[in-house]
Amino acid sequence: MQNIQNIQNVNKITTNNPYTPSAPSLQNTGFKDLLEQEIKFSKHANMRLNDREINLSGEQLQRLENGIDSARQKGIRDSLVLVDNVALVVNVNSKTVITALEKEQQNIFTNIDGAVIV
Repeated sequence: MQNIQNIQNVNKITTNNPYTPSAPSLQNTGFKDLLEQEIKFSKHANMRLNDREINLSGEQLQRLENGIDSARQKGIRDSLVLVDNVALVVNVNSKTVITALEKEQQNIFTNIDGAVIV
């Protein structure tokens, strides 16, 4: 029962997130598989993207996902991922973007243990 509620909560997050592709069908997808499929954006990250008028294209989202996968392979837990002129701090294990900004806005990043340029 808990997994069904968790899937419903994830579905709400992914369908309300303008930077997440439409939620996959939940009929043949396990909860763990669902969590591993998509990049999630925290409420804070969504606010920053909207406030800073940062729009990520589908191609940029794919590169972000590739960067997260590369970071995971290297054992990075929290990474700075640079996609063109956008800097995103990502929790690699949960595939969750924590915050986002344009590279020119700040040049100091804390609480990361790796960086990926894609």
